[in-house]
Amino acid sequence: MSILPEKLKPYRSLIQNFTSLSFLQIANYLFPLIVLPYVVRVLGPAKYGLINFAAAFIAYFNLISDYGFNLSGTKEVSIIRDDKERLSKTFSTIITIKLLLSIISFLVFISIVYFIPFFKENWEVYLLSYGFVIGGVLFPGWFYQGMEQMKYITIIQVFVRSIVTVLIFILIKEENDYLLLVLLNSSAQILIGAAGLVVAGIKFKIRFRLPSFEEIKIQLKSGWNIFQSMIAINVYTTSNTFVLGLFASETVVGYFAAADKIRMAFQGIQSVLAQTVFPHVNKLAKESHQKFVFFIKKLLKLETAVGFSISVILFLFSYQLTGLILGNKFAASGELLRIISVLPLLISLSNVFGIQTMIPLGYDRAFNRVISSSALLHIILLLVLVPEYFAVGTSVAVVITEFVVTLLTFLFVVRKKILFSVSGSCL
Repeated sequence: MSILPEKLKPYRSLIQNFTSLSFLQIANYLFPLIVLPYVVRVLGPAKYGLINFAAAFIAYFNLISDYGFNLSGTKEVSIIRDDKERLSKTFSTIITIKLLLSIISFLVFISIVYFIPFFKENWEVYLLSYGFVIGGVLFPGWFYQGMEQMKYITIIQVFVRSIVTVLIFILIKEENDYLLLVLLNSSAQILIGAAGLVVAGIKFKIRFRLPSFEEIKIQLKSGWNIFQSMIAINVYTTSNTFVLGLFASETVVGYFAAADKIRMAFQGIQSVLAQTVFPHVNKLAKESHQKFVFFIKKLLKLETAVGFSISVILFLFSYQLTGLILGNKFAASGELLRIISVLPLLISLSNVFGIQTMIPLGYDRAFNRVISSSALLHIILLLVLVPEYFAVGTSVAVVITEFVVTLLTFLFVVRKKILFSVSGSCL
């Protein structure tokens, strides 16, 4: 017998998925936050900065291998979830594409690390970090999200992350253990990815078969606009640490990366909301436009309240948080956290207007134009601000860019009269 109130029963799958994703975020954000005070004190700003610079560098190859399937794959699976044959075909095609792209990425990666002295100097860090790409290729998160069945991989994630967290406290004892830290984290990602594949095959009876060239071509074409958007989004998210590392010392990179880690940990609840509702809104968009709009309006109010609350907390207690979590060596991170404290609010709004509204309604191209133009602006801002102001310039640049993304997606939704009446009210 269900213990859910009657009015919440229509949202049963959403509630279950939200609960599972909440536990997943504990693994992805809170566990790293638990070890963050210990790791930054043991490694220091320089080595911590090097690890995060390598992670930002690797993120480009992860992005290529993923091809935006975290959105386009999720969207397709949410629509065909009841057709076992189509599910297996889509699953096989996407995994094959990701494997092919990862091979190409690795060849490019090896060439850069081997031939460019800047990267060759610390080649071990980059090579070990590539495990995140392998794990990302294997991990079918897009499939579980589309099926709204995150509970299975949540158990795997939390279990593996728990073990790694314990191992970090046991094995990481001095600054020279930074390579071991990278190895632990990347190995965990590979293990999670492999387990995710096995569970998908057993639980959902997915049967892998080699896709045809035409099937690969269709899948690449359908995900192209979202892939472009993901590249552009990467420019003003993970690229910040990478670009900063090209102009500033590893220590300065460490200050920025640590502040951003705290921001992302607090913002974890927003990631849960976004991942939970995305397959649901895609399903609603196909079934009923009226129900879709009604749900998005409710989501907008919730996301605004959550984003505003997090931003206020980060702004008011930025120096206290960095002092408590990071220690005295990272005093400079307090100022950076205060600057980027507005991001949770801006990202919550742009997520609703862009990813949760524009993409489900088929405005992929328009969304891509918004993100691409904002990415171009961000590159200009970085080139102007970072060489002069380093981490502060990076922080200011990302805030300005996120504001522009929010503004442009909002204006698009208003122009199309999707959520708002002529008077501008969304009620």
